[in-house]
Amino acid sequence: MASSPPRPGRDTRVARLPPRERILDAAEELFLREGIRAVGVQAIAERAKTTKMALYRHFDTKDALIEEWLRIVAAGYSSAFDRTESEHPGDGRAQVLAVTRFFVEGLPDVAERGCPFVNSVAGLPDREHPARRLIEDHKATQRRRLTDMCERAGVRDPDEAAAEITFLMEGAQISAQNGSVDRAGERLLAAVKAVLERGRADGER
Repeated sequence: MASSPPRPGRDTRVARLPPRERILDAAEELFLREGIRAVGVQAIAERAKTTKMALYRHFDTKDALIEEWLRIVAAGYSSAFDRTESEHPGDGRAQVLAVTRFFVEGLPDVAERGCPFVNSVAGLPDREHPARRLIEDHKATQRRRLTDMCERAGVRDPDEAAAEITFLMEGAQISAQNGSVDRAGERLLAAVKAVLERGRADGER
């Protein structure tokens, strides 16, 4: 498979990382570019400028490396939710919109490299795989947090609103990844605002 050119400045930046972080960085780049099943441990070790033996000192198996990478990705989303709740205490509407803007800001990267979760699920057909369970648990937690935000926003049916918003967010990511819809971020933000306003209006009748 043809290799894409490395990100600008990557080699200099990665060379300063500890070995474990170099391995994770290399894994992320190759997993997103070529798919988790197409990439072998040897390729990851070479990209990280280390050896397979060194890689296995940090990760018992390739599956363990996949799981840890996805755990880090999920933690990034969780941190965004934490930051949003801290910056807008008690204001559910502002929280939902801030989270939506976080997704919007990430769309260019998704368009370029794809969504880590979507790409990984395609390579994890076994739903009992630890990395697959991690993704599902992460999505369920994110949905619950959106439900709580919608409840604070005064939406009549917060769980239904959270389901719609989740659908919109993930749809925007897929649209950005495959280029099927223009202005995906703008459309996402407008649609989420409409869900919140409709939910409040329904509750006021």
